[in-house]
Amino acid sequence: MIRYSFFIFIGLLMACQAEKPQKTCEYSQPWSKEQAWEYYNNLPWLVGTNFISSNAINQLQFWQANSFDTALISKEISWSSQLGMNTHRVYLHNLLWKQDSTGFLNRIDQFLSICERHDIRVLFVLFDSVWHPVPKLGDQPEPIPHVHNSGWIQAPGAEILSDTNRYHELKGYVKGIIGNYSDDERIIGWDLFNEPDNRMNIPELTKHEIDNKEYFALKLLRKVHGWAREECPTQPLTMGVWHGNHNHWGNPDSLTSLDRFMVFHSDILSFHGYDSDTNSFKKKITELQKYGRPIMCTEYLARGHNNTFERMLPIMKRNDVAAYNWGLVDGKAQTKYPWSSWHKNFTEEPEKWHHDVLRKDGTPYNQKEVRFLKQITGYKPN
Repeated sequence: MIRYSFFIFIGLLMACQAEKPQKTCEYSQPWSKEQAWEYYNNLPWLVGTNFISSNAINQLQFWQANSFDTALISKEISWSSQLGMNTHRVYLHNLLWKQDSTGFLNRIDQFLSICERHDIRVLFVLFDSVWHPVPKLGDQPEPIPHVHNSGWIQAPGAEILSDTNRYHELKGYVKGIIGNYSDDERIIGWDLFNEPDNRMNIPELTKHEIDNKEYFALKLLRKVHGWAREECPTQPLTMGVWHGNHNHWGNPDSLTSLDRFMVFHSDILSFHGYDSDTNSFKKKITELQKYGRPIMCTEYLARGHNNTFERMLPIMKRNDVAAYNWGLVDGKAQTKYPWSSWHKNFTEEPEKWHHDVLRKDGTPYNQKEVRFLKQITGYKPN
């Protein structure tokens, strides 16, 4: 009788499972060009920054519970909205998930709610290969005076990136973040890996860098892309090309294996445009347009290189390219200083700010520049 009841139970269980509707996933593969354009054409022209609050030197200090400052974030996000901005690119970090996944998700919810109140939508970045290769949780260092991004950290660090046997440690982070927000309209997309093969040419950092970084970055990115697709996000995935001979970006045979993977597995294409020459900047766009997909410029603005809002934004607006400059408010990241501040001593702020738009009190670095931003975005106060 016990055996008979057991088989009845198993039969009922199998029947229930058979009747349970399977999760349908329209977005488990790279989007078609038509899907990408349908999504993109329903958006306004996107203009915003790579955002980090002024009290944070890096991603960890921005998001960790003891330094996550909602009042400051709300104030600075409101300032960006008053410039006519409608989106921000924002970096996450795998160590935050390891530290406290529930608390991290709660803080992401708070951040997204703040952005929503100011009509800002978010492009999240999951991984980054730029600056310090040895990230550590807990209290973060104070900025090195007058040095650009002196405390920014890579994600994952070199220790994990160089060990393919540890990539599985990142799976829960990728699937947990994207799975929780896979249909959240406050999120405009997922940038999977920023400059994945960037090896920092700075002695203090290079000693911790790994050899053959492009090889490991591609290995990891393939897995990250697969994990992301498994969560069926209704927002597009992107991975930005950033170096190499951009005159041939439109020719797949001229791309590195890593760049080719990023181009052909992105729903919406993205690139970095710190060019001093507007013709070079335009060439990047025309090359990427050959793939027939929407385009985002996820980093630009380097005033000392003559890469300015006034010169680059009109090009992007004419070509319907989303525009994310680096930096909003001058703060601990110190990105008003140029990249050369790692090699050259500065004792005061540069005459031409490298990145960033506003001082800590919200006043503009350049009032004329801010007027231009409001004009080109069509900002109209409520």
